[in-house]
Amino acid sequence: MAYSFWTPSIVFTSAISLRVILLFYGLFQDAYSPLKYTDIDYFVFTDAARYVSRGLSTYQRETYRYTPLLAWMLLPTTWQGSAGWFSFGKVIFSLADIIAGWLIVLVLRSPSAGNTMSTERALKFASIWLLNPMVATISTRGSSEGLLGVMVMALLWAVMHRRIKLAGILLGLAVHFKIYPFIYATSLIWYLETSPSSPSSSSSTSSKNSTNPLHSSTPFLPHRLKTFLNPSRLTLTLSSLLTFLTLNTLMYTLYGHPFLQETYLHHLTRIDHRHNFSPYNTLLYLSSSSSAPSPSTRLPHLRFESLAFIPQLALSAILIPLVLAKRDLPGAMLAQTFAFVGLNKVCTSQYFLWYIIFLPFYLPYSSFLRKPVLGITAAALWVGTQALWLQQGYQLEFLGKSTFVPGLWVSSLLFFAVNMWILGIMIEDIGRRGCQPIDTPARKYATG
Repeated sequence: MAYSFWTPSIVFTSAISLRVILLFYGLFQDAYSPLKYTDIDYFVFTDAARYVSRGLSTYQRETYRYTPLLAWMLLPTTWQGSAGWFSFGKVIFSLADIIAGWLIVLVLRSPSAGNTMSTERALKFASIWLLNPMVATISTRGSSEGLLGVMVMALLWAVMHRRIKLAGILLGLAVHFKIYPFIYATSLIWYLETSPSSPSSSSSTSSKNSTNPLHSSTPFLPHRLKTFLNPSRLTLTLSSLLTFLTLNTLMYTLYGHPFLQETYLHHLTRIDHRHNFSPYNTLLYLSSSSSAPSPSTRLPHLRFESLAFIPQLALSAILIPLVLAKRDLPGAMLAQTFAFVGLNKVCTSQYFLWYIIFLPFYLPYSSFLRKPVLGITAAALWVGTQALWLQQGYQLEFLGKSTFVPGLWVSSLLFFAVNMWILGIMIEDIGRRGCQPIDTPARKYATG
């Protein structure tokens, strides 16, 4: 029997080994290098956990902008007796990466989703996440994005298997944990239309065929509303809202207004400009350096950092879901996330993980694999424009040279343009799919 790397035991062992190696390398670099491996955010998380261990508020740690659940999870990092406990959170985040990869394989091979992908092929595409050095590095440095990856993949799995109550709970938990997954609500609700095989759907179809609804005794609009508000949509909406409100009520009871301000309201007027690939970068820098308006004239909702959400949410939370969700739910969620990150006023490398996790569902039928030259060009431009930005950022932060204009600003615009070009190709590919299995041969969608 021919040897194959693409077996579950080998792929997952390799993914775990990659993260173990990086964890130990991180300990070495932190101990012997002035440039630390551990992400600054991890120190924020663990400091907040230390406050919790002393019976204090997580928000006494300046710049902690997260749910207290994260600090609670990291309480073992405060335990004395072994320095190894400090890395507990990194281990949890790395394990979350692995579980997310396992869920990717399950969705790719899910019969209920109409997929017929073999285990070997599913593992190849799941390795885009599992064996990705960027993903492994970000988690082992102490970023919590892997936890969101698990929640989002579990949410997708639950919806594809019609575990609607579980999906609602996961959606509510994910939005509580970090705001951005709320954009998926529109896609999920739009996707969960009445099954064609259900009795209600059959009766309505036969009625539609036999009688013009405009001349029916049943009013047209109430009938459409009743059809839209099917049990699955109502269950998802109510269970997600109940979960979200329950968690927020608990946290508000424990931590008061600082919980709302730091976890949610802060993002409306956030002006972070460091390590920010967004074209808003220079404007945020100018805004942060300008004199603050007096309280009587301060109108945060009219500042550009608040208005920046309008085009971002219009595209990612409304237009893309309505056009693509019924054609391909994972593809729609990828396009939503890609648009959300690309148009976000703050765009860091960690945010790229939010859409990388969806690539295994899109790439099997994408133009980027069907046309290798296009795929290589897109990857080169995506990496190259990032490298250009990082070169300008290095001169600014390490050499003290002012590169905001034109350096950082132009490189941000170039990166933004590449992202929007890639997004356009994604939307075109997903829009051509119809309701086909993920592993349907790409040639069916070729044009020309």
